[in-house]
Order: sequence, then structure tokens, then C-alpha cells
Amino acid sequence: MARETYTARLDKKVCISESAQCYHFEFVLDELESFPFTSGQFVSAVAPDANGKMQTRAYSIASAAKENRFDLCVNRVEGGFFSNHLADLSDLTVGNSIQIHGPHGHFVLQEPVTDSILIATGTGIAPMRGYAQWLFPENGPDRSNGKEIWLVYGTRHETEVYYQDEFEALAAKHPNFHYLATLSRAGESWTGLRGYVQDHVARIVEERAGRLGLPLVQPEVDPAIPKAELKFDIYSYICGLNNMVSGVRDKLAGYGWHRKQIVFERYD
Repeated sequence: MARETYTARLDKKVCISESAQCYHFEFVLDELESFPFTSGQFVSAVAPDANGKMQTRAYSIASAAKENRFDLCVNRVEGGFFSNHLADLSDLTVGNSIQIHGPHGHFVLQEPVTDSILIATGTGIAPMRGYAQWLFPENGPDRSNGKEIWLVYGTRHETEVYYQDEFEALAAKHPNFHYLATLSRAGESWTGLRGYVQDHVARIVEERAGRLGLPLVQPEVDPAIPKAELKFDIYSYICGLNNMVSGVRDKLAGYGWHRKQIVFERYD
């Protein structure tokens, strides 16, 4: 059965990193009054290539649900049909449109909201921006329930830290939101964190355990509890390339974290 597609009109396009050729897009679905989705889900964009073959590419939505709008965060990829289709002004200028279907996916926050560590690299920041907007809306009630939310964002260079101003403003406004940007190839002028995300995630886990008087290594879950009924007081949400995702999963597994506590999405 063919999926129902919608026309998404480009309303705004901003290059947020010249060095990485990363673009922020804002789309409007004029045919719909609303486009409901859960933060962390994705849409699939479809378009014919130069040979007339229909191409499909999944993109995490980089915003929380708002009326009939959604945002994307996309890097230009050399030789990549869709990333260039989106990034090239000659192909897609403001006012033009693409076809999408969705929303899809299960990379969503567990409810009720718990303490959470959001971990991303590169454009893996897209669903994290959606989580943050949903948890701490500009106009609406705080949905974080006072839980501690850490966003650990890793990239190579300072010019590739996406949405930095937004997250810093959010952290300044909400004391339970902690934004940690770390660079693996930082220049001398960088005054923030250095190294890989898994090292900073480890520090968060260890400091939290010490502050709450919890054992650093969690006891094994009672196997008699059905998996569907398992609940935890903290979850991690990881989005990025496979090596990073695997590294963080291994680090958390070393602390005895259950696999259901480690929610992840890879895009390679």
C-alpha cells in the first residue's frame, strides 16, 4: 500500500555551519491544519533523481510539534542525492517544496519523564532539539517535572557546534537542563569541554550516583519482571554515527545499565 505523502513548503533556510555545510530548514504543510508527531520521530523525504528513480531519505525532525510545521537539520554529503537536493539553492529555494511522508519512528522519550542523558554528535542533535523544545516549551508548561536533563553534544571543531545559542539560553533559563558541548579537535581558543562524549557521560553517571548515594554499578534487574513492565529512574538517548553510539552503549553497560535504559538511533 502506497504511503500518503504531503507537500512540505520551505519557509526558511539557514546555513548554520559553513565548514560542515550544515543547513537548518523550516517547512510548512499548507494542506494540513496540524502535523502531530512525537519529538524524536522522523519524516521520509521522497523525490525522483536525474534518472527518474524515486529516492527516499529519512531525516529526524529537529523540532517539537507546532501547528503544521517541522524543522530539519541536514549536512551536505558529497555525492548524496538528497542532501544536495536540499542544500542547493538552484534545486530548492525558499518557497519551493518537497514531498514527505510520516511521521515515523520510536526514538522518543520514555514517559513519565525521568532524569535523562541526551547524547548526540553531528546532525544527531536534531531529535535532541525536538526533545528540548517539548520538555521546555517557550509558551507552555514545563514538562520536565523537575528531572535533571543533560545534553552532551560532541563534534570536532567549534564551527560545527549546531544550535549552541539556543541550548545555552535554555540552560540559563532552566537550572535542571545542563548543556555540555565537547570538541575532539578543539583549537586553543576553545574554553569549553574537550574529548569524546562517552567520557563526559561517564562523569555524569558517576557524579549522579555519588550525589544520590547510589551504587555506581547498578544491580542486575530481576529477570522475573516482564520487559514491558521495566521502569528506570534514568534513561539515555543516543543519536549519531555507529562508533559513537556503540562507545556510549558499552560505557553505560559497564555501569550495569539495562539495555532498555539505553535508547538509541544510528544514521550510518
